[in-house]
Amino acid sequence: MQHPAPRPLGEGLTRGIPAVLSVVSAFVIWEIYVHVSGVSPLMLPAPSRVLDQMVLNRVLLWHNTIPTLKATLAGFALSLTLAFVLSVVLDFMPRVRRALFPIFVVSQTLPLVAIAPLVVLWFGFDLTPKVLLVALVTFFPMLVALVDGYAATDPEIEDLLRSMGASRRVVFRRARLPSAMPYFFAGLRISITYAVVAAIFAEYVGARAGLGIVILNAKNSFRPDLVLAAVVISSALTLVLFALTAVLQRVVLRWRSFGERR
Repeated sequence: MQHPAPRPLGEGLTRGIPAVLSVVSAFVIWEIYVHVSGVSPLMLPAPSRVLDQMVLNRVLLWHNTIPTLKATLAGFALSLTLAFVLSVVLDFMPRVRRALFPIFVVSQTLPLVAIAPLVVLWFGFDLTPKVLLVALVTFFPMLVALVDGYAATDPEIEDLLRSMGASRRVVFRRARLPSAMPYFFAGLRISITYAVVAAIFAEYVGARAGLGIVILNAKNSFRPDLVLAAVVISSALTLVLFALTAVLQRVVLRWRSFGERR
């Protein structure tokens, strides 16, 4: 199977310029509007004021970013592990897939605003409830992506492997798993965008530290500039994690393409 050659890094950076320009333009328009309209900083602080708060409260924000990042990474690692293990089980056992898949679908219909307080009530205010909520929110897109990826395997490749005496395990490792990689990374990118938000929401419901606590306290103190400072940091975390998944995808798929050409 032929795969498109990976684009050079310089080309990828060039393709990102329009997005950067649009974001910068939005902040410039926001800054101009605040100064021209004279709107109160208690209603809409200017980006420069938000940046000032990020600098003045850098120690507070840093100390509360670490718990959020820990909950995000731990929850996502648990989610990734569960999604992969369950996808393999469902692929090898179609009857189990038909029995369990509706349950997984129903789990995604549970409103986070309702389930989060219960998870905090059951597991306390430490790291555990945040990890569980991040895993609950993020594992389903990866599970669906992997299952769909296995199903998209070229039947001719599977028939060829079986005709050569390959076992079901070998067919899975040689054909079905590689076929699922592009699907998996698509699900991974979707899930990672939810992870930070889920961690912050869990902290917002109940935690001792984290960006969610900063946002809650700043809101109660009528500090929209500090709220937005924490929001900017959470958005930056999401973008960094998203970029890391894109880099990982390029590395893995490039290795896969190289292995198939050999």
